Amino acid sequence: MPAYLPSPPISSFHIGPLDIHFYALAYLVGIALAIFLTRYRWRAVGGDPELVGEIALWVVPAGIIGGRIYFDITTPMDIPHVWYGPFAVWSGGLGIWGGVAVGGLVGVWRLRRRGVSPALFADAMAPGLLMAQGIGRIGNYFNKELFGRPTSLPWGLEIPYQYRVQGGIPAADLHFATFQPTFLYELIFDFAWAGVLIWLGHRYTIKPPGLFALYVFGYSAYRIFEESLRIDSSVYIFGLRLNMYIASALTVVGAVWFYRSQRRPARELSATGPPPAPPGEQARDPEEAAPGTSPT
Repeated sequence: MPAYLPSPPISSFHIGPLDIHFYALAYLVGIALAIFLTRYRWRAVGGDPELVGEIALWVVPAGIIGGRIYFDITTPMDIPHVWYGPFAVWSGGLGIWGGVAVGGLVGVWRLRRRGVSPALFADAMAPGLLMAQGIGRIGNYFNKELFGRPTSLPWGLEIPYQYRVQGGIPAADLHFATFQPTFLYELIFDFAWAGVLIWLGHRYTIKPPGLFALYVFGYSAYRIFEESLRIDSSVYIFGLRLNMYIASALTVVGAVWFYRSQRRPARELSATGPPPAPPGEQARDPEEAAPGTSPT
């Protein structure tokens, strides 16, 4: 038995004329799991679980667009050299932070239109979002990407030579065969941190959007570690990868956001939206509507 993790021999399969990529399948499974878990958590705080699917119809496409825009801007050297290269998400290349930012803005817009608290919904969604990211990293494994520096550890990931070149790693490392499986480290962390968030919601009274702020803090802090291992192509600023700066900044943002959200007075949040306003009256803001609690 080899003392390393072998790379999969294929990255897609055919069903008739269709070329099905494992990268896309991984994200579809992750999204399905996130919707399932969020429905359960949203129902637990008195929300309509059907709303989760409705919001996902808007947030998922927006997140994919945002994730691809982030990738294209931050790693232009990795865009395939074909006319559709900037849009070729099936070949890999979705930036988590771009997806969360754009998807989050669209989600807030839709939730406010429904009269529902975005803060309460964000807390319900946070663990599922982490799990979706973790499962999505399995797609990176099939694409033979998102690996770190060379290693002789028994769980080192074998990367074929053509993918080492394609990954844009330093020329001095091209002769190595096995590398840190950073995709696997992130998968493990994502599921572990999702479990921590669920436990914290059960164990303590956390004011929304405290759990989502902890998602931002925890995931970004982990990415500082991951970026210290990665050697694939990236924009460098003063010798550090661009994502190292972004991860560091968002770690601070998440910590401050959590601290401030727990220090402010408790508010009544709506998981169902206000009743229809009588003619001539304006509905109350969803952040100050019917009572709700942080999901557990």
